[in-house]
Amino acid sequence: MAGQLGVLNALDVAKTQLFHFTAIVIAGMGFFTDAYDLFSISLVTKLLGRIYYYSEGAKKPGSLPPSVAAAVNGVALCGTLAGQLFFGWLGDKLGRKKVYGITLILMIVCSIASGLSFGDSAKGVMTTLCFFRFWLGFGIGGDYPLSATIMSEYANKRTRGAFIAAVFAMQGFGILTGGIVALIVSDIFDHKFEAPAYSDNAKASTVPEADYIWRIILMFGALPAALTFYWRMKMPETARYTALVAKNAKQAAADMSKVLNVNLEAEEEKVKKLAREPANSFGLFSKEFARRHGFHLLGTTSTWFLLDIAFYSQNLFQKDIFTAIQWIPPAATMNAVHEVYRIARAQTLIALCSTVPGYWFTVAFIDYMGRFAIQLMGFFFMTVFMFALAIPYHHWTLEPNRIGFVVMYSLTFFFANFGPNATTFVVPAEIFPARLRSTCHGISAAAGKAGAIVGAFGFLYAAQSTDSTKTDKDYPTGIGIKNSLLVLGVINFLGMLFTFLVPEPMGKSLEEMSGENEEENGEDAYARTVGSN
Repeated sequence: MAGQLGVLNALDVAKTQLFHFTAIVIAGMGFFTDAYDLFSISLVTKLLGRIYYYSEGAKKPGSLPPSVAAAVNGVALCGTLAGQLFFGWLGDKLGRKKVYGITLILMIVCSIASGLSFGDSAKGVMTTLCFFRFWLGFGIGGDYPLSATIMSEYANKRTRGAFIAAVFAMQGFGILTGGIVALIVSDIFDHKFEAPAYSDNAKASTVPEADYIWRIILMFGALPAALTFYWRMKMPETARYTALVAKNAKQAAADMSKVLNVNLEAEEEKVKKLAREPANSFGLFSKEFARRHGFHLLGTTSTWFLLDIAFYSQNLFQKDIFTAIQWIPPAATMNAVHEVYRIARAQTLIALCSTVPGYWFTVAFIDYMGRFAIQLMGFFFMTVFMFALAIPYHHWTLEPNRIGFVVMYSLTFFFANFGPNATTFVVPAEIFPARLRSTCHGISAAAGKAGAIVGAFGFLYAAQSTDSTKTDKDYPTGIGIKNSLLVLGVINFLGMLFTFLVPEPMGKSLEEMSGENEEENGEDAYARTVGSN
């Protein structure tokens, strides 16, 4: 394309080589940690209720009060939203590499601190846990725009979608590992410290040592982040940031010459010339940005928002759904440690059979089918399966049909991940200008976390039974699981409609999609970025 820098063209046409896979692993381990930290809390919330909110003589085991449960489940998501906005903006101001290390340190420190939450009362422990999980979320939030942007700017245009999706696919392994760690830890404690079921001896059903279980599970999240810190610091800054944002053509050429093992010319005059082009100067809040990318940003934010309402509702509260269909036995028939084991086993099976495969189907097909087709297909099947679960819900609760429910429920996870959960992460890293790429990805991701917060807080209450005698302790009546699943089906359908606002970046360079680095008039560049899907 006219005006394209040699160093960027070299990246676009580079053959897939070792540094691509190194970048995937380094960036992907951050996402592995993100998923582990965000979703591991759902494995231990029932245990926290048993330990800290035990009530003498109660028919049911202790459970987190509504306000505490909402805080424990949602506070990390609030931190993530804030981190996505802040670090997304900072990544465009200071550079991707500088900010990348800060987010990782924050994740390591706060993972450990979450497990060390202190206090001699339930209020003290929950308050410190929520405090540390907020800042853990803040660090996780920064990983979203930075990992996506770094991978998109390193990748060649032929396999860029697969590379970015592979980074995001590590989330599936993080969720799976969370389940496996919880399985191992709870199984060890269950055999080491035998305890009766709650219905047999309420007080003795929660052994004192159970307090170590949730702490070990949460603290384990620091390990994968710590293992990749050195390699993150060794990565050079991306050439697109160095050349197009920092305007340092010499450094960009030197960095990429080492990475690609080729000799690249430092085109300082061309960088200066491109910097003067109108397409490379407008800001985020300008009319020109609204004209060129306004609908794009609306498409990426709305679809991510709608997707995460459904996705996080399913992930954070699948234990409640499994209990409702009696795939997990009633809490009173188990001791506290064994309940963790049963919850972890259910979530591990779902992750292994549907969540992880779904991510890697996206990696395999995204550069053949395209982002638009995969996202539309995913939302469509999520809608179909949600309605198929919700409309005959009573049928699925009957004992002979429970395995069928689990299979259908698993398929919604599969098509979330072979669908919009992956593509909403990939596309914002490809369609915006380099100087605004991290910021716009952060805004899109933050919209997603706003949806996750709606899902986490809303579903917590909505899924409560319509019968006041069957709700969890201190909860008001809700609309029930059946109606909650119907609502999620409608939300998935809306996501399908908003997908039509998102352009198709497959096979195009980042500069072609963003319209930057064009020497012709802005109208021509605009036409190329707004074309039909």
